Amino acid sequence: MTILRNILASTALVCAGTAALAEDVTITVWAGGSNEADSYRMDAIELAADMLMRERAIEGEELNITVEKKRDFGGWDDFKQAVTLAAEAGTAPNIVVTSHLDIAPWSQAGLIVPVEDYLDMDAWPLNDIYDNLMEIAAFDGIQWGLPQDAESRPFFFWKETMRGIGYTDQQIAELPAKVAAGEYTLANVLEDAKKAVDAGLVEEGYGFYPRVSNGPDYAQFYQSFGGVLQDPDTGKLVLDKAAMEAMYQFFVDCVEAGVTRKNHIGTDWGQWYNEVANGKAALWHGGTWHFARYTGKEGNDDFFGTIEFSLIPAGNADGRANTITHPLVYLITDQAEDDLEDIAAQLVKIASEPRMNALHAIKSAHLGITHQQSNIELYANDLWASEATERLLGTANAQPNHVQYGAFSETMWKGLEAAWTGVKSPADAVAEVEAELKAKLGDELIVR
Repeated sequence: MTILRNILASTALVCAGTAALAEDVTITVWAGGSNEADSYRMDAIELAADMLMRERAIEGEELNITVEKKRDFGGWDDFKQAVTLAAEAGTAPNIVVTSHLDIAPWSQAGLIVPVEDYLDMDAWPLNDIYDNLMEIAAFDGIQWGLPQDAESRPFFFWKETMRGIGYTDQQIAELPAKVAAGEYTLANVLEDAKKAVDAGLVEEGYGFYPRVSNGPDYAQFYQSFGGVLQDPDTGKLVLDKAAMEAMYQFFVDCVEAGVTRKNHIGTDWGQWYNEVANGKAALWHGGTWHFARYTGKEGNDDFFGTIEFSLIPAGNADGRANTITHPLVYLITDQAEDDLEDIAAQLVKIASEPRMNALHAIKSAHLGITHQQSNIELYANDLWASEATERLLGTANAQPNHVQYGAFSETMWKGLEAAWTGVKSPADAVAEVEAELKAKLGDELIVR
């Protein structure tokens, strides 16, 4: 309970027997990257407001909260621009649902306030949130936000094709454990993808069918070859040249082997979703939220009968099987009135309770944020949520909350694209990445 909250409670007691302390507030919440399936990113705040008003009424306070919601933005860039412009005008929404990567720049710009200033981080339900997710919502030793949801980015196998190249059902079922143990690597991916193409089970270029644009997924492959994104001691970003070159070389090898198309980058997303959901590709990688797309719009009505999934395989002995989660977070914006910040923080805390968060997780095919969510019937009875949580979430890591990570990610992708399409050799591409990152990041980059 905050100092402000104590003051309000004391005032309510003084006023008891005469007139209840009345407060009318409007809390606005804006959610980026959201559609109807993600409505509980905002609806949960409305539900939390009802709960908070009822709690305050029992305590003798009359608190009336109106929640205003907005998710209709043209895209992530439009959303972030709208938030920053509103903040500059003094009309920022009280709560924003956004990428955890916004924490570093927005905290330094003074747009947001730490939730730890208003909430007891050691009390329920915050003490039940996965530690790795809480770390993702922190920056520079300060808890700025709370994870709103979680996801992960698994590797997928089309079972029928795997059977076609000699795998038994038992061997397919054992793949996730073998990947996690480092016994099935990206070398095996290339080998199996080529077998599938050579056997005519999939078309040339469809043995391994990656994501078609930049995204957190590709940092996973850097980690697969031993790459480290951030130095834990200094907080600086890290370019491991050997790991980056090995990662680039893997994708070049896939193209040269005929299992990945040289012109794959830029493929229409709608086409990609339909192809991987219906067996045109042998192996691919994507997101846990893809489950809803595969089983919905793309018409795969037997996901578990047709698809196996795992961590992203290790690339070599220096790397590891891994997955990156890119959770959205609840952030509280800096307001002229501290009591609005306090109320907003109380709402995101309530919205983080397991049962509340389960509504969003299951409706939107995301993963939960708390340990106890696995005991919520709605969540526990959902096979995908349960399996993905157990197999992926506990070991998921994230891209670093660093002001210049966006530049790092874009430069890494630019180098991969140059190598993938044959414009540069992997070694030359890495050399260019090194030069560009040194120029952009300066002392914030460690080169190994």
